[in-house]
Amino acid sequence: MEVTATRLDGVLLIKPQVFEDHRGEYIETYNEELYRKSGITATFVQDDISVSTQHVLRGIHGDGETWKLISCLYGKFYLVVVNCDTESKDFGKWQAFVLSDRNRHQVLVPPRHGNGHLILSERAIFHYKQSTYYNPSGQFTYTWNDPKLKIWWPIKNPVLSQRDEVGHYV
Repeated sequence: MEVTATRLDGVLLIKPQVFEDHRGEYIETYNEELYRKSGITATFVQDDISVSTQHVLRGIHGDGETWKLISCLYGKFYLVVVNCDTESKDFGKWQAFVLSDRNRHQVLVPPRHGNGHLILSERAIFHYKQSTYYNPSGQFTYTWNDPKLKIWWPIKNPVLSQRDEVGHYV
């Protein structure tokens, strides 16, 4: 496993080891001991998946408490992570990653950071482990095209939920 710091403080890019042979692939997606040795000390309590079709854009969502370990189980998506800590000097800074079932990369997202993703393939399965149980009342949402954030997305007219169209700031 290779763990790399990114431009955003606390956000890590993780490249799990993939074993391939004539039968296919084997990937260990999480091993607490191995992750802790790599400096990832969050304790995860819940796993979730989101299945979406091409051009669906979900996010930018987050809260002030939760660590998320994000991966792509199937397909391909464009992931954006944004520093949403209004008291941080880095508020509004963002970084994008492409996660897929081919590259098997993972991204660790710290609290006070939002994440959103756009489905690039016909269908994709977005998977994440989180360090807290889901609490809808503690969530924030920024619109995907918030002019303050100036995020570049590889699409002009994504498929959005009502929440993602209007945003919900906490």
